[in-house]
Amino acid sequence: MIYSQPQSNMTPTKASTHTPTGGFSHAMRREIYEQPHAIAKTIDQHLKNDILFPGELDPIESALLTFEKLIIAASGSSRHAGLAGEIMIEDLSGVAVDVEYASEYCYRSTHAAVEPIVMVVTQSGETADTIAAQREALTRGVKTIAVSNVAEATIPREASAALITGAGPELAVPATKSFTTQVTVLYLMALFLARKRGRMTSEVTRSYLQRLLRLPEAIESNLRIWDELAEQFAQKHFRAEKFLYLGRGVHYAIAREGALKLKEISYAHAEGYPAGELKHGPNALVDEKLPVVVLATCDKRDPDSVLRYRRTLEVMKEVKSRRGQLVTVATEGDTEVSEVADHVFFVPAAPELLLPILEVIPLQLFAYHVATEKGYDVDRPRNLVKSVVTE
Repeated sequence: MIYSQPQSNMTPTKASTHTPTGGFSHAMRREIYEQPHAIAKTIDQHLKNDILFPGELDPIESALLTFEKLIIAASGSSRHAGLAGEIMIEDLSGVAVDVEYASEYCYRSTHAAVEPIVMVVTQSGETADTIAAQREALTRGVKTIAVSNVAEATIPREASAALITGAGPELAVPATKSFTTQVTVLYLMALFLARKRGRMTSEVTRSYLQRLLRLPEAIESNLRIWDELAEQFAQKHFRAEKFLYLGRGVHYAIAREGALKLKEISYAHAEGYPAGELKHGPNALVDEKLPVVVLATCDKRDPDSVLRYRRTLEVMKEVKSRRGQLVTVATEGDTEVSEVADHVFFVPAAPELLLPILEVIPLQLFAYHVATEKGYDVDRPRNLVKSVVTE
C-alpha cells in the first residue's frame, strides 16, 4: 500500500525555522504526517510474499537457532522503542529480553550464563554510546543486529546483520517517524521469532501481519483530527511547568516517549511512570496545576488488556479526585474514559501490541503544540543535536 506525501495549508506557527518543511510550519510536524508512508515502507522492505526479513538475518542464522536471550541496547527515543519491543517479543515469541541503556552496556556483565544476541537500535547509526555498545558486544563474541534509519552508517555496517527502517531523512531533532518505524521493525521481529520458535503458525502470523498492514491507513485518516485536538489541549496546558505521563504494560514505553518529546521541545519537566506506581511517590505531585497524560487504550478481545484498562481507569479516578487535569489517549467508542478525563484523543481499535504505534502520534502532536504555543523552535531545541556522536 503506497501513501503519497502529505500536503498542508496550515499556516506557520510562532517559531518559524529555515528547515525545509514542505508547506508545514515545521519539519517536525511534516515528519509526524509522514508516518503512515514511513510505516508502510518499513513493512514493505521487510515482508516479501509473507516471508519476514528475507535474507536479511542469514548472516546470524546459526545464532538464531541457539541464542537464549535478546539484549537491546539503545539511547533516548530508541530505548523507548526497545522497551515496547521487549514486551512485544517476550509476549509473542517467549524469548527473554533485557533492555539496556547503550551508555551503560559496556560497564555491565550482561551475558552471565546465557548465549545472547545483542540488538542495537539507533536513528542515525552513528550514536557514540551505541557504537561503543555494539563493539563491546562483538568483542565478547556476540552476534549483533542493528536497527537503523541510515543503511550506510557505522552501526549497520559493523553489525552482524542490519535491519533498516523506512523512515527516510528525519531533519527535526525530535524523533517521530524514526521512532514509529523502529517499533514497527521490533514488532516484525517479534512475529519472526514467534514463527521461528514454533509459537505461532503461518496462518496466525499472517493474521497478525494483516492487522499491522491496516495501521498506516488508520493513522492517515486520523492525523488531522489528532492535530486539531492537540492544538486545543495544548492551549489549555502550555503554561504548566510539569507533566506526568502514565501507562501500563507496553504502554509504559509510550508514556516514557511522550514525556521525553514534551521535555525535549517545550522545556517543561515531564516524567513517564507505570500507572501502578502513582501511589509510590508521584501522587504527591498531583494537584489542579498538574496535567496527567494517561494511556488508557484497550483491546477488548484481550483479557489482559481489559484488566490493565480497568486498573488504569481506577488510577484516573484517583487523579481526578485530587483535581489533577487528565489528558487521555483512549480507544474509539470508549465512553467510560470520557466521563473521567478532561481531554481525550481517540485512536482506532487495534490489537494490544499494535496500540503503541497509534497512541504515540497524538502525544507527538501534543508536545509539538505545547512547544509552539510557548514560541520555541521545535526542530532545533536548545542543547540537543540529531545524533550524539560523543560519549
